[in-house]
Amino acid sequence: MKNLFTLFCLLCFCIAFNVAAAQNDNSENLSPLYDRLDSQLSNTDTIPDFRSKTNKLKLTGTIYKSDGVTPAKDVILFIEQPDEDGDFDLRRSGKDRYVFHRSWVKTDSDGKYTFYTFVPGNDRRYNQLQQIFPVIKEPTKKEYEIETYLFNDDPLLTKRCRKRIVKKSNITRILEPKSLDGLLVAQRDIILK
Repeated sequence: MKNLFTLFCLLCFCIAFNVAAAQNDNSENLSPLYDRLDSQLSNTDTIPDFRSKTNKLKLTGTIYKSDGVTPAKDVILFIEQPDEDGDFDLRRSGKDRYVFHRSWVKTDSDGKYTFYTFVPGNDRRYNQLQQIFPVIKEPTKKEYEIETYLFNDDPLLTKRCRKRIVKKSNITRILEPKSLDGLLVAQRDIILK
């Protein structure tokens, strides 16, 4: 009886350990950043529905190492954004849900990246700014979010809001797209942590 009890306790421990290990393995892959393989990425990508959008945007920049001078090679930059009405278009793939308007790039040896996307709308019901949400993944490091891309002509980006942004963060996160050959063009350089 004592051996049976010991075997039962050992079995319970093994089951609990395997469940915890499986949860840890899955938690790293919850980020949509991992929905594409590294080898599939280049330094330029186009967001779904780009061609059908009114306010097409070419978003470029350079990602620098923490010194602010050295270009960062092989850094993955993932973005997701709402549609032109400020709503997130959620889709399903099996049991998983994801934001449809998303894209990935991996910087080249010069640290350059380019997205072909569109200016997102703002959801006035919730007083949400026009934003693009970026995530960075450096080689051999865990991914992390950086400050959202904002838009200078957003009607919800008030003077008070701008002052808070300047005080708390990096002013370069506010994009000022310029029209060039029927396409809005904006640049945002990023310095890694």
